[in-house]
Amino acid sequence: MRKLVIEKAVVKHNLSVIKERAAGAVIYGVLTGDGGGAGTVPLAKLLRAEGIGRFAVYDVKDAEKLRQAGFEDEEILMLRSTTDREELERLVDLNVVCTISSVDTGLALNALAENRSTVACAHIQVDTGMGFGGFLASEPEKILLAYRSLPNVALEGIYTQLHAAKPNDPELSHQLEKFHQVLDTIHSDKHETGVIHAAGSFALLHSDSARLDGVRVGSAILGRCRRTRDDRLKTAGYGEAPLAEVRWLPKGYTLGYGKPIVLKKPTRVAVLPVGYQNGLGVSRPRETGFWALWRRWRRSQSRTVRIGDQRARVIGSIGATETLLNVTNLKCSTGDLACFDIDPLFAQGFVREYR
Repeated sequence: MRKLVIEKAVVKHNLSVIKERAAGAVIYGVLTGDGGGAGTVPLAKLLRAEGIGRFAVYDVKDAEKLRQAGFEDEEILMLRSTTDREELERLVDLNVVCTISSVDTGLALNALAENRSTVACAHIQVDTGMGFGGFLASEPEKILLAYRSLPNVALEGIYTQLHAAKPNDPELSHQLEKFHQVLDTIHSDKHETGVIHAAGSFALLHSDSARLDGVRVGSAILGRCRRTRDDRLKTAGYGEAPLAEVRWLPKGYTLGYGKPIVLKKPTRVAVLPVGYQNGLGVSRPRETGFWALWRRWRRSQSRTVRIGDQRARVIGSIGATETLLNVTNLKCSTGDLACFDIDPLFAQGFVREYR
């Protein structure tokens, strides 16, 4: 059986780093992508046990899962606006904090709340340069209209998204400056903004100025964010599967496909029943350019799998559903467990297990 193992101790360690960096700011545990592949509900339960009581999702179904799993009082923030009446009905029923990113989305939520004689909670989203949604920072009059004209919406927070590509990125400072200008305009018009948040995982780790009142942390929880050597995070999540076959192949034998290789000497080969369709070797796009490609190629050439306390090197390219290992000098046999790094976000065909 193929297993995706999530180490609780590693997650707890990363949370300690995150809390230290947050320095008292409220933390939203971002559970998009099924909790980064770690499972929306089990990851949320682990976060709650460590004192995290606010969560952010991107899908109504994730909010439903949390409420059904007993997250009755925790704040759940929807990181996406909508004008779809059915979605809005469910969000209000679930007591989810909605996102308002435009005049239209604000009016839609207000109309629904008014019809139900209730008040819906929401955060304002401001676009300072990402382009994925939100009121344009250059159009503060529309944001003020939301504060002035939505009597059935309680605006409890305001946020933006930052696209810093590296530590001390000047673009981040530029975005934050635009965001603070918006906040100043709102405050000048005598409105309360509630929780102000801008930093995601990378900005939290590398910019004190982005911390503000709250932070949204997703990929850093599993240590799967863009990393630097001194960030102190640990990578959580690995795959585990039994070797399907172990056998000797003669010198001159051809292995693999696409770019097959020819064995230069007799080689003992093990078949790992995991391939790129299961997520092995698949990674999130981060760096670009020639040197980034070169580094990725170098890593692929030195990829290894752990069998007990031994390391087996991958032979050739990772296949669709199987991967070949060189175990010539290792003690192993069919059925022995192999452990390998795999990003939980891309893992397919595994039974998830927290340890």
